[in-house]
Amino acid sequence: MPITQISVAVKNNPGTLHEVCNIFENEKINIKGVMASSALSPVQVHFIVDDPVRAESVLKSKGYTLSTKEVIAVATPDHPGGLNAVLRPLFQANINIETLYPFINLSGEDAIIILEVDKIKEAKEILQKHWVKTYSTEIYKM
Repeated sequence: MPITQISVAVKNNPGTLHEVCNIFENEKINIKGVMASSALSPVQVHFIVDDPVRAESVLKSKGYTLSTKEVIAVATPDHPGGLNAVLRPLFQANINIETLYPFINLSGEDAIIILEVDKIKEAKEILQKHWVKTYSTEIYKM
């Protein structure tokens, strides 16, 4: 099963991120990963949550503009060069990483990162071929 990233368009004002997180808190939706940058206008905040279908529905009902996209969660060895074990095969396959951010939990000795890429199917195949551990929807329960 694919992992769904929810991207929410918000204004770059104090308290805006708090408003979205407050909605998740009130709805008992747990944030598992988040990435925000004010470089875009409107600001896009990317979330991995434990119930993306419900989160999407709740946010839309509150008037938020959002989009969803399949992303990849990968185990990244937690040592110098560990991230390159994931990045190198993607670079060699000419797959562009559009967004990269950490997943909040660790898995044993590995960090988990979220990758938004331009060629999702090819990226999954390349990572599998290079023995990079990927996760499915089990991350929603971590």
